[in-house]
Amino acid sequence: MGDGVPDQRAFAGPATSPPSARSLSPDKPSSPSSPCGGESSSLAAMLCPVLRQICDGRLSAVQWFRSAWQAGGASTGTATYQVTPSRAVEVVVKLPVGPREYEWTTGAGRCAPDTEDHHGPTPRVLAAGTELGGYDLAWLVVEKLDGQPVSAMLSKDTIEGLLQAAADWYCAASSLRELDKAGPPPTEDWMGLIAKGRAAVRNNAIPNEQRWNEALKQTQRILPRLLAIWQARSINAWCHGDLHPGNAMMRRLPHRSPSCVLIDLALVHAGHWIEDALYLERLFWAKPELLFGVKVVATLARFRRERGLETSDDYGAVAQIRRILMAATVPAFLEHEGHPKYVHAALETLERTLPNVAH
Repeated sequence: MGDGVPDQRAFAGPATSPPSARSLSPDKPSSPSSPCGGESSSLAAMLCPVLRQICDGRLSAVQWFRSAWQAGGASTGTATYQVTPSRAVEVVVKLPVGPREYEWTTGAGRCAPDTEDHHGPTPRVLAAGTELGGYDLAWLVVEKLDGQPVSAMLSKDTIEGLLQAAADWYCAASSLRELDKAGPPPTEDWMGLIAKGRAAVRNNAIPNEQRWNEALKQTQRILPRLLAIWQARSINAWCHGDLHPGNAMMRRLPHRSPSCVLIDLALVHAGHWIEDALYLERLFWAKPELLFGVKVVATLARFRRERGLETSDDYGAVAQIRRILMAATVPAFLEHEGHPKYVHAALETLERTLPNVAH
């Protein structure tokens, strides 16, 4: 995205998110493809014949690949899936899949194999299971989305399309599981992180050290009040948890306008929709022009209202507090997100926002 804009591992509040596996539209693999069964050392290749059998022969041989953004032991491959005797579609196979990603991906994207059209906010699931070859191992066969991630085609339309997909996701997720049955939202040691950040400012001699020190002192003075408000926020959405342009693809179907599709549902959690909005907004603190004038919080609020979802009357105040918490903890993660332009933008965000909540 350019200097000063965090990449897909960007700081997103109190922690850094892992590289997002853009596995639903793989581009050039970093190592040669291996056809199904081509490498005995690969668990995925070894289990591929079993997988094809479970799919009743609809799944073709899988071309497994490994890309620079992938981490851990997951395998991803491309294939075709015979949805009808006369029609095959391109798919992505992924295994193993974590329980949260499996639950939400299958819940939102499962449809009849011969369905001609699927236009939900997450990928269409052609086949899935939680056992393979005697292993407790979840796997997915999902539609292959064309083109590049939204991060490679930023524009006003694609940013708004991403936010529309988020609003559609909230609708879909709420129909799958009731929020009042969710566990408590994730909590963070904001006090400890800000204290760590002050120490980092002092020990690393970062630019604007005195301004940072003063801003963090002001934050610490009002932090108990801010945290009381934040912890009392409405829990009104199943947050995507990793909402950024690298986790969104474009779906192009005949006789339909292109639409945005959210991928990577491994971090879904109950929370306030502001969390997703600010997760996205903070990516562009140092490069606001890449939002093309889109006000992320206000736009997502509008899309929620258009779908009959509540926004809460105080969402603006909740957003201000979230901005402060996120900006104030940036120095605690200098080893991950220490680009000078981003750090400076976080400082300006903190200084600009603090007066709005100081009293």
